[in-house]
Amino acid sequence: MKSMDMVTFGETMVLFTPARMLPLEYEHQYYKQMAGAESNVAIGVSRLGHSAGWFSKLGDDPFGGFIFKSLKGEGVDNSRCTFTEEAPTGLYFKEKRNASDVRIYYYRKHSAASLLNLEDLDEDYIKKARILHLTGITPALSKDCREAVFTAIEIAKQHSVKIVFDPNIRLKLWKEGEAKKVLCDIAEKSDVILPGLNEGTFLTGEDKPEKVADKLGKNGKTIIIKLGKEGAFYQNSEESGFVPGFSVAEVVDPVGAGDGFAAGVISGLLRNEPLSMIVKRANVVGALVVGVNGDSEGLPTNEEVDHFLSRSSTDEDVIR
Repeated sequence: MKSMDMVTFGETMVLFTPARMLPLEYEHQYYKQMAGAESNVAIGVSRLGHSAGWFSKLGDDPFGGFIFKSLKGEGVDNSRCTFTEEAPTGLYFKEKRNASDVRIYYYRKHSAASLLNLEDLDEDYIKKARILHLTGITPALSKDCREAVFTAIEIAKQHSVKIVFDPNIRLKLWKEGEAKKVLCDIAEKSDVILPGLNEGTFLTGEDKPEKVADKLGKNGKTIIIKLGKEGAFYQNSEESGFVPGFSVAEVVDPVGAGDGFAAGVISGLLRNEPLSMIVKRANVVGALVVGVNGDSEGLPTNEEVDHFLSRSSTDEDVIR
């Protein structure tokens, strides 16, 4: 069995994006794409030159086939993915009223991915990876999914696989109190945590990046707090700092920037780069993503990131 640089798992859905910038009730034409936090990260890591594995449970339907083939075409290993006839592949619609007003409508309740369980975990597959990437979405889908997440964490810790956790909080999927308890438990067991500032506040009650990092960053953890276009704050037991973001000439689609950021962090970790450089790389990836329509279409190659990072003039620090 080939070992992966990174393994992740979770729900990927078919995304329908309207052809025009209109409220959905007035649109009649849509583009079919795919999206899911974990698969976005897997694609991002693959494009950045690393081996990435993703698995889930897909509906045994045309949409499940589309997702499976699309990820394979991106160079992502999906050999551990399974199909079921018991539930359909999830869907969601993206409504763009203007560049800053993007609304999401999910149709994922009782989807195939919510049936993912312990039988879908391959211990050898996880233990041979260098990094296990998790988000807070998967444990919210069902009790079986949650059990699979915590079992995967146990496997990773037993075999010294680094755990990178993006809280990716979706309160529409579960109750606030339950979400906080479960996500804090996952954070406690993780090595690298990637919250947005609002997510950090939800988990810790603190509203300053430094305070959030202090609360989450015990026992040698690395905390990287996403601050949107402003950049990101990082902290571990040895250092802390702020890395400014990059200006974006035109934000076409803001969805997926956080997944791109996570892919950039994971790539930097796999390269054993200094933490400040890891965060800078992640900022570039996140900024490049928002300039392209779609959740994963704008994820850059390593050459594109290196080309941008090689620019010496601050006048060029604009994503165009």
